[in-house]
Amino acid sequence: MAITKITVTGLKEFQAHLRAMDAGLPKMIRIVLNDATGIVIDYARPRIPTRTGRARSSLKARSSQREARVALGGSRAAWVPWLDFGGEGRRPGRPPARPFIREGRYLYKALEVKRAEVTDSMSEGLTRLARESGIEVD
Repeated sequence: MAITKITVTGLKEFQAHLRAMDAGLPKMIRIVLNDATGIVIDYARPRIPTRTGRARSSLKARSSQREARVALGGSRAAWVPWLDFGGEGRRPGRPPARPFIREGRYLYKALEVKRAEVTDSMSEGLTRLARESGIEVD
């Protein structure tokens, strides 16, 4: 399965128009994108196995003004990519080998299942932001 990006055509230009109107408006794009990533996080989080809860709590929205991103793992839960994708540990046998799944088990699966909902959320959020900013929307 090929993982593809969701691309918003004209986002760079939209950001420039918002900045020309008010320097603080482009920051609102990040909030819209974080809301969209929240859909993926809400789907993936309960599916991640847990012992301490650190793996589940490591999922965070880390969007910029031009990209919607989800952070996974980090220093407190460095094993989460192993949980999601599998593979061999740093030392052979520790942790035990987990079958490698290129598409992942949780995060990319959540994007695959929720892609339409994420796209709709981005579209509605950016349209709402444009209208609130006084930009005419078709």
